[in-house]
Amino acid sequence: MAALINVPAKAKRGDIIEIRTLTSHIMETGFRHTMDGALVPRDIITSFTCRYNGIEIFRADLFPAIAANPYLSFFTVAKESGKFEFEWIGDNGYSSTASASITVE
Repeated sequence: MAALINVPAKAKRGDIIEIRTLTSHIMETGFRHTMDGALVPRDIITSFTCRYNGIEIFRADLFPAIAANPYLSFFTVAKESGKFEFEWIGDNGYSSTASASITVE
């Protein structure tokens, strides 16, 4: 699935930066029924993780009440140049990754 990542390209050491992610996913709750009464199976993203130069800095557990195409926003301190790695894990073997780099001056 596609993901949109917004990480500043540059920051000064010690700056607080905002990171925003948006991923495309239907997030089927498992509570709906089809027209003929069959239960639509649950298919959601269950966890999101962000690592900064290999160190986990943010984690979120997601549940059926989260909307389709989940948007997450969080803050961290720019400590050094490097890479942010994002990972979404979900039902039915779903897995998606993305990354973004930052230069810290």
